[in-house]
Amino acid sequence: MAGWHGRTYDLGRMGLRDLLAAYATYPAIQVYAAMAVLGTVLAVVWTEDGVRTALAALLMVALYPFVEYGLHRFILHGRFLYKSRLTAALWKRIHFDHHQDPHKLEVLFGSLANTLPLILAIALPVGWAVDGRAGAGAALACATALMCVYEFCHCVQHLNVKPRNRLLLRIKKLHLAHHFHDETGNFGITTPLVDHLAGTHRADPRDRPRSPTVFNLGYDVEEAKRYPWVAELTGAPPRDRPPNDGKPGPREEAVSP
Repeated sequence: MAGWHGRTYDLGRMGLRDLLAAYATYPAIQVYAAMAVLGTVLAVVWTEDGVRTALAALLMVALYPFVEYGLHRFILHGRFLYKSRLTAALWKRIHFDHHQDPHKLEVLFGSLANTLPLILAIALPVGWAVDGRAGAGAALACATALMCVYEFCHCVQHLNVKPRNRLLLRIKKLHLAHHFHDETGNFGITTPLVDHLAGTHRADPRDRPRSPTVFNLGYDVEEAKRYPWVAELTGAPPRDRPPNDGKPGPREEAVSP
């Protein structure tokens, strides 16, 4: 699958400089950044009460980890989207392909067609409820800026580079455990906060056996026979593990002390 520069991007073989170039030129990131600037300008122009406008933005910051967690755990890891011909392609694009090949950058990034409607549906009503149109602008600016942060953190978690920042290193290890050991925990991408609250935090993957569905999310060969649409779109049966060229990559960090 060709990327936005007519090529594929393998995070397991990229350095930080390569990632920054790909990240900065990805169309969705550019749209999020532009919307964050626009929302900020509109909030400043429209505000009549700076405190209330700021509260709208802060509310989005507070809500974001819960939205991130809920979508990841209950929608992306739900086993209902692939059971319908109408939603099979959506599920394949938004999460199945990513677990089948976790370091392919072009399926790691969310597509605007899927992310933008959700951002607008959450940010605009929340912001409007707090401070009318100024609050809506502030909430939209905050939500799109957070999407940029989310996408960058997610990229770094699959990049074959060890972060120097302790927080980035910690969430990277937790996320790689989610991908390569047990997909039933560590759903937070930017923070493990909600995993702690919900009891799905897996501090050490070695405390649990390796999940047999960590790469296929339960959509195995038998499920593909009953619900064939994702397999038909893929053109191949679901894999039990991602492609591996035999070279060490980021996955080893998932089980390191």
